[in-house]
Amino acid sequence: MRWQGGRRSGNVEDRRGMGGMAIGGGIGTVVIALIAMLFGVDPGAVIQQAGPAAGGAPPGAPAGGPPQNDEQAQFVSTVLADTEDVWNAIFQQSGRDYAEPRLVLFTGMQQTACGTGQSAMGPFYCPGDQKVYIDLAFYNDLARMSGARGDNDFAQAYVIAHEVGHHVQTLLGTSERVAAASRGAREEEANALSVRQELQADCYAGVWGHHSKIQLDPGDVEEALAAATAIGDDRLQQQSQGQIVPESFTHGSSAQRVQWFRRGLDSGDVRQCDTFATERL
Repeated sequence: MRWQGGRRSGNVEDRRGMGGMAIGGGIGTVVIALIAMLFGVDPGAVIQQAGPAAGGAPPGAPAGGPPQNDEQAQFVSTVLADTEDVWNAIFQQSGRDYAEPRLVLFTGMQQTACGTGQSAMGPFYCPGDQKVYIDLAFYNDLARMSGARGDNDFAQAYVIAHEVGHHVQTLLGTSERVAAASRGAREEEANALSVRQELQADCYAGVWGHHSKIQLDPGDVEEALAAATAIGDDRLQQQSQGQIVPESFTHGSSAQRVQWFRRGLDSGDVRQCDTFATERL
């Protein structure tokens, strides 16, 4: 993935080390699998359960952009800028304005409009403040989970694009409709809605990949597909608990995640991403 020299977003907040309390290193494989099951989830219902936590910079505290010599942070900034260009163009085509999200780099813990976020949750999007939160250490875990042997950069970009996909859902009202439909629903019904929402975010990530101006190298797409496979509910459940329980899926199986990411990547058409209108996923 040839991202160097691309435009960098001005919507990145570097909050690393701003009072955050480290969770601790050396996350075990099983724990990583459980963490990854939260990948992309609206964190509101999860992180608010933790209640107030010591440490962590408050949402309004001043934060600057990442330093110029931090290659991984600049990579994230470049990918975010590319998603901004793609979604601005797509929204303009439909006569809408795209409100760009902000991306927060943090370590340990971080206060958000959805509650206290933790590095152990993996990357997440908070609709309350329309920000994507990520501890860059997650990329090391992702590489181990997907068996990556190279730089794994397009898989890392896919993570950001998926979270931005949740932002698009917020702007289009999808997230609010899912939340309303989930209130009072049986657990299996709420899980099924979550799966459709997550697969749509995967498809939106593929739409970004289709229109991205960042030049891909051979094997880049395979990297992203491997990452999508690694975080399928069926694979994660098998690794963590030794059995697969489809009724408890919240993100979709590995095959479904690959299928919907590929659908967006091949078509580049957001109309192909309506996971709520199809009977079979």
